[in-house]
Amino acid sequence: MSSCVKPSIRSNNNPVVLLHCFDSSCLEWRHAYPLLEEAGLEVWAVDVLGWGFSDLEKRPPCGVSSKRHHLYQLWKTHIRRPMVLVGPSLGAAAAIDFAVNHSEAVEKLVLINGCVYEEGTGQLAKVPKLVAYAGVGRLHCLLPWWKDASVSFMRSGGYNVVDQIKEVKQKVLIVYGEHDRIITKKLQVRLHCELPSAIIRQVPDCGHLLHVEKPNAIANLIADFVQGSNC
Repeated sequence: MSSCVKPSIRSNNNPVVLLHCFDSSCLEWRHAYPLLEEAGLEVWAVDVLGWGFSDLEKRPPCGVSSKRHHLYQLWKTHIRRPMVLVGPSLGAAAAIDFAVNHSEAVEKLVLINGCVYEEGTGQLAKVPKLVAYAGVGRLHCLLPWWKDASVSFMRSGGYNVVDQIKEVKQKVLIVYGEHDRIITKKLQVRLHCELPSAIIRQVPDCGHLLHVEKPNAIANLIADFVQGSNC
């Protein structure tokens, strides 16, 4: 079922695995991905279950536990080494959830403009199916099963990792855009306070989609972090 971009090189460093934002795809990384490979990194760009271009013809459940299990099976089958897991926006919540539940699979975390303080999908989880389907929009990666997957995630309750943050044991790099209007600097500083061993970096003249807007900056920060420099 998995849709991903596989690495074209192998590295002595642990692999970098790129997640994406809510209801998007690995194509978010189309500009930064080649820059990371140019830095000598082994890079995977993965579509999270239910989003992107994975084959969901059998209509599997796409809640948080299913997304986590799917990523774990991909890691266990193909990657098989502790990884540097990178999550932008809601992908940061997915990264934290995965790292806490499968710590053996994650060496480090990179959280980019992390949306980690939302408490799931809230009242949307209780919306009747017919209403939920009526409220689902149309985004760029619409596939025949996309509405089913979106409603499955919405009604599952979504990501709520507020209580998991303190359980993170991995090294963490927090990156945020100076002009992000979705996730405030205050929340990024709060996250840093709750992860006292983390490194925090601001990227100037940049909004929420940092890895799209400033691919060179994020590629350099990730490469330095992976290779052990004081990014």
